[in-house]
Order: sequence, then C-alpha cells, then structure tokens
Amino acid sequence: MRILFVASECVPFAKAGGLGDVVGALPKALLARGHDVRVLLPKYGFIPAHEMWRHSAPLGVPMGSGEAWCAVWESHLPGSKVPVYFLEHDALFGGPDIYEGEGSLRGAARFGLLSRGAFQLCRALSWIPDVIHVHDWPSAWVPVMLNGVEAQSEFKGTATVLTIHNMAHQPKFPTEALEMLHIGKDELREDSLEDFGHLNPFKGGLYHATMLTTVSPRYAYEIRTPDGGAGLHQAMDMRGADLVGILNGIDDDIWDPATDRYLPAHFSSRDLSGKASCKDWLQREMGLQVRPDVPLFGVVSRLTDQKGLDVVVQVIDRLLDLDAQLVVLGSGDRALEATLRSRDGWEDGRFAAVIGYNEALAHQIEAGADLFLMPSRFEPCGLNQLYSQRYGTLPIVRAVGGLDDTVEQFDPAHGRGTGFKLWNLTPDSLVATCAWAVETYRHHPAAFREMQRRAMTKPMGWDVSARGYEDVYAWALTRRRGS
Repeated sequence: MRILFVASECVPFAKAGGLGDVVGALPKALLARGHDVRVLLPKYGFIPAHEMWRHSAPLGVPMGSGEAWCAVWESHLPGSKVPVYFLEHDALFGGPDIYEGEGSLRGAARFGLLSRGAFQLCRALSWIPDVIHVHDWPSAWVPVMLNGVEAQSEFKGTATVLTIHNMAHQPKFPTEALEMLHIGKDELREDSLEDFGHLNPFKGGLYHATMLTTVSPRYAYEIRTPDGGAGLHQAMDMRGADLVGILNGIDDDIWDPATDRYLPAHFSSRDLSGKASCKDWLQREMGLQVRPDVPLFGVVSRLTDQKGLDVVVQVIDRLLDLDAQLVVLGSGDRALEATLRSRDGWEDGRFAAVIGYNEALAHQIEAGADLFLMPSRFEPCGLNQLYSQRYGTLPIVRAVGGLDDTVEQFDPAHGRGTGFKLWNLTPDSLVATCAWAVETYRHHPAAFREMQRRAMTKPMGWDVSARGYEDVYAWALTRRRGS
C-alpha cells in the first residue's frame, strides 16, 4: 500500500509529546513490512535544513482568494529510507512554536495549509496514496477536505485513517476559516465541524475519516464515555464500529539498554550489573547521596495535572520519608515548575529536579531509576511506562487508558507482574502504592529482580502494532472503494 502520514510532529524533527514518537517510528515498521510510506510535516523555524534537499519547484496551495506558495524540502527518517517532506512557509511555520495560534484564524491557516498541501504535494510527486493517515486535530482537516473539494478528484479512492492521540485537546477556530480553507459552508453542521458556533477540526475529522484508531484498547472504550470523551463521546459512540484501539510500540533501536548511546553503562535482562552502574552515575550527576541500597524514583513527564504531577508534588516529603530518593525531569505548569525548583538540592541529597527537556537525561533516568512514577488522571497510551519496563525500571501507574493495558499488576502469589497500579489518584493511595513498591524492593529483592527481567523481555516494538494498522488500512480501503 501507498501510505502518507500527515502530522504536526515527528521525532527527531519536531516533538511536543507522544504523537511525535509514533509518527517517527510507525512508518519505519510499515516500510519494513513492504509498504510505500511517506511523511509530511511543516518545516518549523527550529528545524535545520542540513541533511535535506530542496525540491526545485515551489508548491502552490489554494488558500483564500489565491495560493500560498511553499518550498518543499525532503529528508528521511533516521536509520530508514522513509521519505519525510517538509512544507516551508516562513510566515506561518517560521516561528519556534509547533502549536502557535491555536484558536485563531492564523492557527487554522497553519494546519489548514499543511492539510491542503498534502493533496498538492501528492499531485506534484505523481504519487496518489491509498491511505492518508492523519493524527489528532492538526491534520484532521484532511478527511473533511477529502470528502468535500477533493471528493471527485484523483483522490476519490483514497481512504483516511484518523488516529486519536489525545481527545482532550480540541482547539476551536472562527467560522471565517471555512472560506479561507476552501471548505464548503455546508460543513458548518453538528455532524461535521460545527461546535457551539466555532469550527472544531477534531470533530470534523471524527465524522469524515474512513476509519478511526486510538492508541490503546482501554482508551478506545474511555473516549466513548462522558468522562473520557471530552464532549465528543456521542460522536465517538456513533462511530464505535469504525474505532480500533491499537497499542503504541516503542522504537527499540533507540530505546535499548544494551546499546543506548546516552548511557554510562549498558545492561540487559540477562545481566543487570550495568543498571547498578547507571544508578550510581545518576545519583552522582544529580547530586544525590550515592547509595545502592536506597530505592530511586524517577519522573520524566510534562508537568501537568493530567499526568498527576500535582499529586506527586504534594507527597514529596512522604515519599522521601520512605528512605527513598526522587529525581524529576520535565516542564509545563509554571506553579509546579516553581515548586520543584524551590526544593531542588534542599533535601539532603534525596531529591533533584531539572526543569526543561533533555533527551540524554531522559534515557539516563529511565536506566538509573528503580521505580518510575506515572500516576496519570488519564493516559491514552503513554510511552514512558513502556520505556521504563524496557529498562527494568518498574512503573507505578494509575490504571487508566494505555497504562492499564501495558502494565501488569504485581502478583507475588502467582509470580506475575511488571509494575504497580493504583486506581484512585489521591495522596494516600499514591503513597501507599509507592510504599508497597519500596517494601518489595527492600524485602523481596528476588521478586523485584524477576519483575525487572519480565518487564524487560516483553515485546514492545512496533511490529505488532504495524500489523494492526495494516488491518485498519485494508478495512478503510474496502469501505472507501467498496471492494
């Protein structure tokens, strides 16, 4: 199959969350299975042009009363032959912010240009995809356009698949964007783009995409409920037969403790000695007491209430009172950042925080910590709990979404489990679950080691997920073409 990914993020070029990891990894797995896969992104101002080449002809994209002229750059996903095309338009994409202008006409123009540009790029390449795979609201304009202005074009046999990474994020735009994007006014209706007098591209994509996927089976259930659907649960329930939950995988070429270039020592499920060296290095690097016997909690996260970090901050003292250490890497909510900064280095070598994002340090925390905190209020899939298990760092998670699907509760009676789960996100519940994990670490080291080995040997690569997407693409094509 010919498959075009249209997205706002793709590792290693642009990333704000897990969407970027998926778009950077899934195409490589699909290419390995014999498909012709390509990716289209905006060329943001922070993406350098080195190791890219520029197409000789500019690309004209219908916008407003004329055309927006863009340069097209091309590169490849690292370690693969998957082509990545970049749409350059300095006035709209030249800034440093991926999601600049959300809710404004400018914001609609930015990703409307990307979405309309996908069709124009394919025409310029003389390459018409069988499936266009779009991701969250930024490229959800594509299915609306395909069923509208492109309905009778050379794309009439092209199917669309919309993957829902996070239903909660739904920016709304002024209705004036319809004319600018050449979308008919008939789409301003309840079963399309209209959302309380504004345009909601996510909602429009949900109604127009041929098939829908989300990033875990549990989340596929949750978004059909009032609590999880973020106001679109009725639309999701109506399209329930077209919705498939497929767990994210991880790029196990990058996230492999036996070869990870960021680690001071390597290790595997057969030999964990290098993990102890990584812990020693992390403690020294973070200014913590160098104690091999103390359980070390790690956090690598956006600092938001969604991730439960407000509760983690509330219980720092109680966690440290377990004779444990905590290291945090992340950014987000300014109040949480300020609280963590104020405590950094003031806990007698038991607590450290780094505000911001550092890819190397993220790998080093995953490798050096013993336990990983991820008590999310909701979590479509999550990747850090997968990275943690791959690195023998047992996750402590709330049993929601993909966290519930990917972490098996410790069951000492039957020798099962790859982590520890809590159900109620309260300070007492979180501390009690952490205390259970600490007690297991200290008093049942053999069971803890066995859990580490079990977690590290779980299949978490993209191959299984890629086969699931192949099925969805085939179903989408059957629905689109009728055979």
